[in-house]
Amino acid sequence: MPLHMTKIAFSATSPADLREWLESHAHEALMTTRYLPKRHEEMIGGSLFWIFEHTLIGRSPIRGFTQREDGRWHIRLEPVLIPIHSKPKRAHQGWRYLADEDAPRDLGEGEDAGDAMPPALARELTRLGLV
Repeated sequence: MPLHMTKIAFSATSPADLREWLESHAHEALMTTRYLPKRHEEMIGGSLFWIFEHTLIGRSPIRGFTQREDGRWHIRLEPVLIPIHSKPKRAHQGWRYLADEDAPRDLGEGEDAGDAMPPALARELTRLGLV
């Protein structure tokens, strides 16, 4: 089972904006991080799960990591945003690991994000301890 990571979709104004940014890269989208994750080898084949407005909204498969000339690292991503069943997630700085068993599943064929619970409702039910 691959290891995943979560990261805030910083500067994205909407999920559509994030999708557009990812798809604007022909072969590979690059996210920059200051430090190489200690468990980076486990993450190749996993995904970066994007957080938007305190909700996991989609994922981009991780292809690998490469170091830049300035010492920072690129997270090499497939330039796609795969829709998932949204799940509340508190904001955090940088990235965090996400175990495969805790990752939300992809939306199935014919399933629409509108079929999933609205993020605000999911957050409130989680806050109340009901989900």
